[in-house]
Amino acid sequence: MNAIVALCHFCELHGPRTLFCTEVLHSPLPQGAGSGDISGQNEQAEEEEGGIQMSSRIRSHSPAEGASADSSSPGPKKSDMCEASGCRSLAGGHPGYVSHDKETSIKYVSHQHPNHPQLFSIVRQACVRSLSCEVCPGREGPIFFGDEQHGFVFSHTFFIKDSLARGFQRWYSIITIMMDRIYLINSWPFLLGKIRGIIDELQGKALKVFEAEQFGCPQRAQRMNTAFTPFLHQRNGNAARSLTSLTNDENLWACLHTSFAWLLKACGSRLTEKLLEGAPTEDTLVQMEKLADLKEESEGWDGSEEEEKPSSQPDVVEGQELSKSSPETSLMPDCNSWNVAHRRLSVFRSLRHMRQVLGASAFRMLAWHVLMGNQVIWKARDMDLVQSAFDVLRTMLPIGCVRIIPYSDQYEEAYRCNFLGLSPHVQIPHHILSSEFAVLVEVRAATRSSLYPTLFDDEQSLNKYEFVVTSGSPVAADRVGPTILNKIEAALTNQNLSVDVVDQCLVCLKEEWMNKVKVLFKFTKVDSRPKEDTQKLLSILGAAEEDNVKLLKFWMTGLSKTYKSHLMSTVRSPTSSESRN
Repeated sequence: MNAIVALCHFCELHGPRTLFCTEVLHSPLPQGAGSGDISGQNEQAEEEEGGIQMSSRIRSHSPAEGASADSSSPGPKKSDMCEASGCRSLAGGHPGYVSHDKETSIKYVSHQHPNHPQLFSIVRQACVRSLSCEVCPGREGPIFFGDEQHGFVFSHTFFIKDSLARGFQRWYSIITIMMDRIYLINSWPFLLGKIRGIIDELQGKALKVFEAEQFGCPQRAQRMNTAFTPFLHQRNGNAARSLTSLTNDENLWACLHTSFAWLLKACGSRLTEKLLEGAPTEDTLVQMEKLADLKEESEGWDGSEEEEKPSSQPDVVEGQELSKSSPETSLMPDCNSWNVAHRRLSVFRSLRHMRQVLGASAFRMLAWHVLMGNQVIWKARDMDLVQSAFDVLRTMLPIGCVRIIPYSDQYEEAYRCNFLGLSPHVQIPHHILSSEFAVLVEVRAATRSSLYPTLFDDEQSLNKYEFVVTSGSPVAADRVGPTILNKIEAALTNQNLSVDVVDQCLVCLKEEWMNKVKVLFKFTKVDSRPKEDTQKLLSILGAAEEDNVKLLKFWMTGLSKTYKSHLMSTVRSPTSSESRN
């Protein structure tokens, strides 16, 4: 976590002062710091707290670590320091503490003041505010303050018992400073609990020392018996004692360094960034609704026998499919003569693959019928091939617009399905073959094995097929077509785009046009605007062409029930409120 944790003290002689601070260094320490290690102080201690191991060692004094002896150092002047080290944590010349995080190669460095002038100014200002104006009621407890320029601060003020101080206590604070306001606010509960634990430990040690001193020499009675002395004379003669003296702990600063370093490490690890995908798409809403419907149906079937459906009515669900083939289709000689592994190779891999196999003009005609909502019929012996074709073609439509019967032994009407797979012997009504609202793809045995070039090494079996695409609408392949079809073809012909990228393009295009469908639905079905206004809206949406209008009307059937009910409720609520008034 990119933050600074500091311990501050209110000195009666000098006001708020920073005693000890720990900061994070992501870059390696200067080379001079490593070469100046004092051999007599080369002590290493493995410290473990909360499952995080850090190796801490005392390092020599260097310009990168500790207070510099240079006159330009940002630290306070010697004349401003208490004689009895009340405003000082580390003795003069003390090198400070460094902990190495072995997992991330991050260093946690502790000194009395930050070495960087800008950081020193930020910590100094936060220290002054935490012990003066930014105080919670009772002068003891947590508070949050800050701004974008000087950073945001979590401050927890507290008292430490001191038998020689006025009121027998001295005022301290532990502050956490960082520039990310949201992160710091979200870390409030964690910081409050951990810092409160550090404070309790300090207060417990100080209380033991205070009680021992009061037992040996009670200060209250001694002060009452002492002659009155001027206030200023008493202040100058009673300099603040150091925190190590108040707690009787010579290793206090090393322990605080370990606690502050662990606090920065743990607080930075507990929160991680997560990509939010935003509101659910229409496809997601439709899928959720279908799953809910299936769950209700399954619950209704519990404890009761399922009603048998006639064999002439294959199961079909919007956005899903349940295949139901007759005994004849499962015992066809041609299917049994093929090896199962060989059949699995006879499938379409993607829209780009299908376009290369069918050819540009035939694929455009097929895609036009798919987008317009017309019935797409495939006649083939290979059920896997038909299923793969439907799996590829359905990616061009919203899930709510997909109704599939993958394989049947008789023709099904268009209102039941817009994707229909048939065995070769099934007779299709003549009016369907001549209709402009249907397209037929017949999969026949190729007259010569090299009819289609081999696109991939594992797809040689497709060379044995001949795909014939026919429709009763001769203008389908000639007209400009819907805008989304042109964009899909542009993506498929762009060889710089991989198949995965093309898939993402399809998702974006579908969501773009579903947004236009939502606007049109509200404008026409909910608001009941006249045709003139609707035509103006279509022009604004860039969908005034005939094919685009047909596409929008068909895609309107794929809107989720959740969205439709939400629109209707928002429209009815103002009316009801007005009637009540």
